[in-house]
Amino acid sequence: QRFVERVEALAGGKRVYVFMDEVQRIENAGLFLKGIFDRRLPHKWIATGSGSLELKEKIAESLAGRKRNFLRFPVSMEEFLNHRLGVENTDHLGVLLATDALAAERLLFDYLQFGGYPRVLTSSDVAEKRSVLSEIFQSYIERDIQLLLRIEKSRELVTLLQLLANRIGRLISYQDLANHTNLSVATVKNYIRYCQKTFVIEEVLPFFTNKKKELTKTPQFYFVDNGLRNYLLGHVQITPLSPEFGFLFQQLVFQMLRERFAGSVAAVRYWRTQNQAEVDFVVYDGRTPLPVEVKASTMKQPMIERSLRSFIEAYRPAEAWVINRTLDATVEVGATTVRFLPWFR
Repeated sequence: QRFVERVEALAGGKRVYVFMDEVQRIENAGLFLKGIFDRRLPHKWIATGSGSLELKEKIAESLAGRKRNFLRFPVSMEEFLNHRLGVENTDHLGVLLATDALAAERLLFDYLQFGGYPRVLTSSDVAEKRSVLSEIFQSYIERDIQLLLRIEKSRELVTLLQLLANRIGRLISYQDLANHTNLSVATVKNYIRYCQKTFVIEEVLPFFTNKKKELTKTPQFYFVDNGLRNYLLGHVQITPLSPEFGFLFQQLVFQMLRERFAGSVAAVRYWRTQNQAEVDFVVYDGRTPLPVEVKASTMKQPMIERSLRSFIEAYRPAEAWVINRTLDATVEVGATTVRFLPWFR
């Protein structure tokens, strides 16, 4: 009641926007916000906080039908390019980068190296960027993990994240992760769930229709932010010759697909058969699958590998995409249009 009276006094009879940060620190935050909502006041209430389980689960329970959620991911590649190039019309980005290969490569490697946390992106030099990433990660471990989630074995959690950082886009064995962290399989799964809920990693599940021939359970994981992933592995300098470059480029494509199809029913999956045929991603909306193959090379001419052909033969999709660094072309394979697209397209 005192809070509402203060807001009304500050508003002076006008409609205002009220921002409440770190709202998860309020005792019974969900009931507190529900009480404000049910007063039918004319104001807009914006509650923000960390991506902790406490915040989302407790508030969601009390505010069913009374809220709208906004998930703020790190700065996307498109937003990053707009910021660096000063271009407001995103339709022009593809043309600018297609006609300036050096700028395209420089911006690509910058984003793959340092990611999209705003404070990192706006830092002036490499040392400052690394310092900010260190601060972000330490705050995450100390606040979200130790304080809010009450995980005592934070050292083992860091080891787990380092293992996942070294295996992005690869098949994951929970037993193998347990062996390397000295945790039980159940604890590994629980810690991974925490990392997903706090926006550090994202899970990609297999796409399948034939349980006998295709993988159905084994997950893959990608990091929400490239910079945080690289920080976990010691800030290794990313170049086209780096062993992890292909996987980081694949992670970027995953992030772009997630953004492209956000707000729809489409899910991003991967496809792999028992015979080792695989497609990096399959976007599926319940009707027609869209296979997406990722090639981190500078392709000179269209090449369709055996695995993608196998998927096309099995599912006959209307389109297939091959995301690469340079080639822009289209070929037909039966009734399927295969589009070779530079990442900036």
